[in-house]
Amino acid sequence: MSLLRTKDIGALMNEAQSKGKLKRDLGAWDLTLLGIGAIIGTGIFVLTGTGALTAGPALILSFIIAGVACAFAALAYAEFASLVPISGSVYTYSYATLGELIAWIIGWDLVLEYLFAVSSVAVGWSGYFQSLLGGFGIHLPEALTAAPGAKEGVTSFFNLPAFLIVMVITFLLSRGISESKKVNNIMVVIKVAVVLLFIFVGVGYVKPANWEPFTPFGFEGVFQAAALVFFAYVGFDAVAAAAEETRDPKRDLPRGLLWSLGICTLLYVVVTAIMTGVVPFAQFKGHEDHPVSLVLQMAGQDWVAGLIDLGAILGMTTVILVMLYGQTRIFFSMSRDGLLPKMFSKVHPKYKTPFTSTWILGTIAAFIAALLPLQKLAELVNIGTLTAFTLVSVGVIVLRKTQPDLPRAFRCPGVPIIPLIAIGACLFLISKLAVVTWIAFGVWLLIGLLVYFTYSRKHSLLNNSSASDK
Repeated sequence: MSLLRTKDIGALMNEAQSKGKLKRDLGAWDLTLLGIGAIIGTGIFVLTGTGALTAGPALILSFIIAGVACAFAALAYAEFASLVPISGSVYTYSYATLGELIAWIIGWDLVLEYLFAVSSVAVGWSGYFQSLLGGFGIHLPEALTAAPGAKEGVTSFFNLPAFLIVMVITFLLSRGISESKKVNNIMVVIKVAVVLLFIFVGVGYVKPANWEPFTPFGFEGVFQAAALVFFAYVGFDAVAAAAEETRDPKRDLPRGLLWSLGICTLLYVVVTAIMTGVVPFAQFKGHEDHPVSLVLQMAGQDWVAGLIDLGAILGMTTVILVMLYGQTRIFFSMSRDGLLPKMFSKVHPKYKTPFTSTWILGTIAAFIAALLPLQKLAELVNIGTLTAFTLVSVGVIVLRKTQPDLPRAFRCPGVPIIPLIAIGACLFLISKLAVVTWIAFGVWLLIGLLVYFTYSRKHSLLNNSSASDK
């Protein structure tokens, strides 16, 4: 079998209709909230502090640069999502355009993005949750507060709060998308309200003098911060993974992708401007884990700072939910194609979810969060996401050339210029990541290739049609 053999789009659609149907229960507004749920979390509540120390007040530009890179990629995603409304996101799109080996690589890449993002956000959630408990005089035993070696001077063995939140989300997702949707929508509304409260209260304490100098570290600092805060946008592509559970995917998926990205970019820019306008950027040093609440504390608004902590907890909860959801749907699609064991694509007869897959992946993510210190994980997740965005942009150009007559409910404008800009922006941001991140990513891809050539290629349905009966 050719390693670059593609899967017919018509065949993909037929398989989705005939095998293990998922319940269609999402509309454009649900998808928008799903995207916001994935995007507004660690980025706005944690990375804004680290980013300010890297770029200064010009962090505003960093968020805009990262947002623009995502926007161009989102246009490519929107075309594919309307053309191939099937679970699997960019993995499925790559299978239809770039071939099986590329599809496997990007699917393996998405494992890095989603699974480890779930774990890293869970660790951040644990920190805010313990801070909230501490406000009530409740303190967990040190041994259960962090992963081994994660806290200097603290003897810890297991991050219990991080483990438990991932398991609770796993239970919720295993029960069905309807229940998960309701919880996500409620928490998204609350955390957006908290962010708007911060804007309303904080704007009155802005001192324009704090924005000077605007670029204390030059544009190199702006670009480095853009590569870092790109993590803030990780997850909007999880909306595309919900294709088979969307009532009208050709209309609603593009709307959900673009609406959620636009809303979140606007909120990031406004919040960043207020933060650096109230607090001189250098004062965020040592407070990177709670920069938003620090701003309100320095403004004398402690009661709002408490609400911000609650908003951070809810924000990170929805990120964990959406990212784990996206991971299970990627595995669902790869399993249905024979590239992973069949258990990952079995649908529960009552809940209509990939039940076994959800529990396996959720448990793995929970233990990673509980046992590994993940301070450097954001960059690893970023390089995986930027690679995915690059490949989906390439895929749009390829498909326009190879199958120009396919009906497209949404067409990415300016092809090939817009996808080429997306590719260039993503590769530029990748170039700003640390060398150790490149090395770790290379090792991860080598492991993936080993799995492909020892298992996946042999069991691929394209390689052996009889595999579908096994």
